[in-house]
Amino acid sequence: MKAIVSNKYGTPETLGYSDINRPLPKEEEVLVKIHAASLNYGNLVLLSGKPFLARFAFGLLKPKYTIPGSDIAGVVEAVGNGVTQFKPGDEVFGDLSQSGWGGFAEYAAVPEKALAIKPENLSFAEAAAVPMAGTTALQALRNTGKILPGQKVLINGASGGVGTFAVQIAKALGAEVTGVCSTRNLEKITSIGADYAIDYTKEDVTNTSKKYDLILAVNGYQTIHAYKKLLTEKGRYVMVGGNGKQMRDAMLLGPFLSLTSSKKFGNMLQQANQSDLNFLKELIEQNKLQPVIDKEFLISEAAEAYRYLQKGHAQGKIIIKVAED
Repeated sequence: MKAIVSNKYGTPETLGYSDINRPLPKEEEVLVKIHAASLNYGNLVLLSGKPFLARFAFGLLKPKYTIPGSDIAGVVEAVGNGVTQFKPGDEVFGDLSQSGWGGFAEYAAVPEKALAIKPENLSFAEAAAVPMAGTTALQALRNTGKILPGQKVLINGASGGVGTFAVQIAKALGAEVTGVCSTRNLEKITSIGADYAIDYTKEDVTNTSKKYDLILAVNGYQTIHAYKKLLTEKGRYVMVGGNGKQMRDAMLLGPFLSLTSSKKFGNMLQQANQSDLNFLKELIEQNKLQPVIDKEFLISEAAEAYRYLQKGHAQGKIIIKVAED
């Protein structure tokens, strides 16, 4: 089979497009013929080995997982002993980030717990956009942010992969949503449900008297102290992505600020979760959630897809097409 192979840390140019042996499903594994996959920020970490601390998970001197790609959608080709949830012919989608990665290939042997039945109303490309970004947004809002109906939610970085899911999920959970993005994305985030949109190129999001019950920082450069001023007395701040200083602030200052005020500050690390995939599937089939796709690339164009992601201006998700639907 064909696969994207990464044998050393580096740039998109270090990626190979090679013939390798097709895997066989082990006990409680499913062999999936992959139709589409998608890129996430974690793919850039796995490619470059930066930040260096990530190498303790991904391999100290070279990539531990030689075939990148976490989010997939495809068709079950075969099942191993002990598989009870799927059968050949089932259309599935899933997140392989905690199962050895391997999504940028024509086939992958996947633990059945990493998969769910694909939403009926999505194409394979659309379904591949959902798993990691969708569960990140869901877990940040629901698990860490403790979102409640009627709350005012601010999402900074609302037009990216996680942000577009966060806007829609927050609305589905009954919140009033304000999204922060650039001028070119204002229409996009209001079209997917944001009640208000702030153009960060024209307006300082921190220069307002409005208070928010929950702030989701998916992107941006504001300090944790600036966000603190925007929170209600019992508001919560959740850092999902941003620059290095924001990450350090959330990890080091967040616990201290949480102890010394009624406001709570923290970050979250997404966990691949089958039940959350099924929760997202229900929202999608109820037409409350729709993946936003920016651009599609063939698997042979993976290096170009990585370079596009590195620019940091994608409107939604970037898709790798492996096979025709």
